[in-house]
Amino acid sequence: MTLAQDAAPVPEAAADGTVVGANLSLPLFRTLSGVLAGHPYLKVVVDRAEDTWHVLDTRVHPFHVDYIAARVLGMTPGQLDAELDAFNASVYMAPDRRFLLGVLSLHSDEDGDGTERPFLVLETTEADTMHGALLQDFYDYVRQRVDGRLPLLLKPANHGQEHELAGVSDARLPRILSQELFGNRTRTCLNPGVARGRLRYFRNQREYRAGAADLGWSDIVAMAGLPDDVPRVAGFVNTAATTPLSHTNVLASGWGIPNAIIRDLDALVERDGLDGAWVDYRVREDTITLERLDRAPELERPVWDAQRIHIEPPLIGDAPIMELHRLRADDRDSYGTKAANLGELHHVLDSRSADLTAFYARPRPPRPDLLAHLGARLGEPGAPLEQLRSAALERVAGTVRAPRGVALPFHLHHLYLTSSPGLQQGIGKLKMALELDATDMIDSLALDLQHLMRSTPVPDEVARAITGSVPRLLADGRRLVVRSSSNAEDLPGFSAAGIYDSVTTVRGEQELMSAVVHVWASLLSPRSVRMRHQVGIPLDDTYMGVIIQEYAPADLGGVLVTCNPTRREDFRNVYLNCTVGSPEAVVDGTVLPHQYLYNTVEGGGRTVAVGSSGADLAADTRAMLARLALVGRLLQSHFSNGDPDDPLDVEWLMTGEGAFQLVQVRPYAR
Repeated sequence: MTLAQDAAPVPEAAADGTVVGANLSLPLFRTLSGVLAGHPYLKVVVDRAEDTWHVLDTRVHPFHVDYIAARVLGMTPGQLDAELDAFNASVYMAPDRRFLLGVLSLHSDEDGDGTERPFLVLETTEADTMHGALLQDFYDYVRQRVDGRLPLLLKPANHGQEHELAGVSDARLPRILSQELFGNRTRTCLNPGVARGRLRYFRNQREYRAGAADLGWSDIVAMAGLPDDVPRVAGFVNTAATTPLSHTNVLASGWGIPNAIIRDLDALVERDGLDGAWVDYRVREDTITLERLDRAPELERPVWDAQRIHIEPPLIGDAPIMELHRLRADDRDSYGTKAANLGELHHVLDSRSADLTAFYARPRPPRPDLLAHLGARLGEPGAPLEQLRSAALERVAGTVRAPRGVALPFHLHHLYLTSSPGLQQGIGKLKMALELDATDMIDSLALDLQHLMRSTPVPDEVARAITGSVPRLLADGRRLVVRSSSNAEDLPGFSAAGIYDSVTTVRGEQELMSAVVHVWASLLSPRSVRMRHQVGIPLDDTYMGVIIQEYAPADLGGVLVTCNPTRREDFRNVYLNCTVGSPEAVVDGTVLPHQYLYNTVEGGGRTVAVGSSGADLAADTRAMLARLALVGRLLQSHFSNGDPDDPLDVEWLMTGEGAFQLVQVRPYAR
């Protein structure tokens, strides 16, 4: 970039790290800017009352609000803390506000001849509710004060701003959407972390299958599409686009290992000879580095190596087949965690007795709580706590449904396993191999057991109980879904995402029984056996419950987590992914989903990526997703394990009537 290098001398910043009133050239921009997500940026404040603007050195003034309060208005830190929410509302939400706050970032693209072309992007914070006229005024003010040879584009910070600008021509207000600016960025954080290890680079699935058996705890696995059965290692690198809510990234989050998209890995491998080399791998929200080390380092075992998961002994006594709505969370030891959580969801929706405000009632210094924000989100400003609790329950019950279905207890799985001497013998051999840590035998013994299960008939009494639990659905020939519900999944620190099977295309008795055995057998897959063994879950203590439901066709399906997976200190946002049809397409990586962040404190949402579709969802659909995001946050208060800040992982469907059905609710490890 050579633009404006020979412009007038750069004005000096004041001692407090600001330039007030000066026009902004590229050299001045570089003098004051920091770096975020690989791009230089700085903060600006337009003071409409004084008809001037302040350009802030980001290293001295990381927050607009602190600067305005202290440097412009003369407030003490104590005064600002005491009035923080009201002050934020005055600068981010008031339609007649004095100050316009934004960020200028420097980007570049290439002309057709390969010449690099720099341009500036102006945006507000994501919670800013500037109306269209204010956005135009803000853009015009900044446009007049930056080097005219630098193109300036406005990036709407949320869906509300996009709506405000829908009727304004691009010629009048040039703009760029977030997904257009960042959708193809070279490096993207998926799960923050740091690792040192040996980079194992696989160019395709064939290479991975040939080398997977040799992967160890100190390896960092890099490839275009990480398979769901990837073993526990030191880190992941994706060379193609994926989502933070894919199965493999859920695993990375639970294991505490770094994971990122590095699209230029091919070039790095060729330039630096990284394949098979020892590397230092660091993933942060705004910085991702992969550097070759001169020699093998002294390695520390990964966090997951010391992970141990305790589960209560399963109850395998004569428990009956139960309808999901009759279960509660305490039934997990007889029916599995997934079924018990869905039963608990029915209870929350039916009883209207749960407290769903605990997340907002927690102190967030300097704020005593976020209850005023919750009131605003629920349309109950200033309401007392009991009224907020009632409104929260009504919002949840009016937005989501819990699936109907039946849950098969561990008792039936136990009856099946003990009905066959061959199965008992095979289980005994596998237990012995696990006790001896005979890793070369475990996989083959587990595969043999799975094969034997598929050829072992289900006892008549068990088969009659199962088919008799859904007679109407079988008689009608309706499509059924058969899902896993083990006592070794959906646990804090051990989600087991993607390691147990579900069958979604079941019709008739024969297919139903085959699907139930298939789900039971997934408890003995080599990968699931190894993963449980690594965290100390005994084979004897592991059983599989089964959920049988009627298939629900959906217009949209997806996953949300009640946190920002790439920014762990962010308590405001819920991350939501979705695609047309089933949520399985989101988590298994077969399509790139729509990705959104929804602010459940100040409100508003923004599009992160539009995925394989290439176009954003309609505004009314995004508004419904915002309601779902808030409901997920409210349910977090009830389903968290004693800490209302513990996030949830929720799979959902949106039916043709615009209602949401939640098909899974579980802890999300971060």
